[in-house]
Amino acid sequence: KQVLYSKILSLVLKEVHFQYQIRSRMKHVTENKKTSLFIVLAGIFITNALLAELIGVKIFSIEKTFNIEPAQLSLFTDFKLDFNLTAGAIIWPIVFISTDIINEYFGKKGVQKVTYITIGLIAYSFFVLYLSTHISPSDYWLNINDSDASGAPFNIDYAYSRIFSQGQSIIIASLTAFLIGQLLDVYIFHAIRKATGEKWLWLRATGSTLVSQLVDSFVVLFIAFYLLAGDHKWSIEQLLSIGIINYIYKFSVALILTPLLYVAHHFIDSYQGKEAAETMIEEANTKEY
Repeated sequence: KQVLYSKILSLVLKEVHFQYQIRSRMKHVTENKKTSLFIVLAGIFITNALLAELIGVKIFSIEKTFNIEPAQLSLFTDFKLDFNLTAGAIIWPIVFISTDIINEYFGKKGVQKVTYITIGLIAYSFFVLYLSTHISPSDYWLNINDSDASGAPFNIDYAYSRIFSQGQSIIIASLTAFLIGQLLDVYIFHAIRKATGEKWLWLRATGSTLVSQLVDSFVVLFIAFYLLAGDHKWSIEQLLSIGIINYIYKFSVALILTPLLYVAHHFIDSYQGKEAAETMIEEANTKEY
């Protein structure tokens, strides 16, 4: 009997050890997937935020792009406004969606972490671009690019500097508005979730984006073209008019892209596993990432 009991005890201990190893491996795999997911989402967020800042020097016309009549809206002033937006506005919605997804699965700390990293990288990028526009160009580079497609004289160093040099006021305004918008988005997202629970993802995602971008649209204009513009400041009427035009675009895109949140939710749940994904969402609202 003693031998039998020893064998049974040995088998039980082996089974317990085996189950412990299995659970440890599963936890390790889950944590690896969670880290990988955050890296991917952060990469998408940072890449699009940085690109939006860089390509934002170009102003494009929505009406001309789609060959439709100019809007010619008049708000607060007699000045007619069309939907002329920075090229960065094309991909900013991807940043909005990334923010909401990170918010959902990694909580406030996850969004704050990636926001601070992004601001640091954008500031670093502007610094490097500033240096690159102030180093002396090579004569060889100037000579092989001394004319445009029609043969007219062309100064490529001047063009390079014009494209990659942004005024300090615009840089400060952009980074400040971005930071305020992101932190406000986080707060509103979780306030809505606290009030509604896990249901209505579209409400907390779209609601937080609409409010944060309303603030962002006016903060960037107020700082760049009023507070720091010196003698060239815009009137309050101009700020309100252009801010509203920008917000109409952001508002419309946010609504149109709402279904993508559910698509992303589906793929993440499939990747992480339904149970693990639900645990992440729960931890995002109770713990710090």
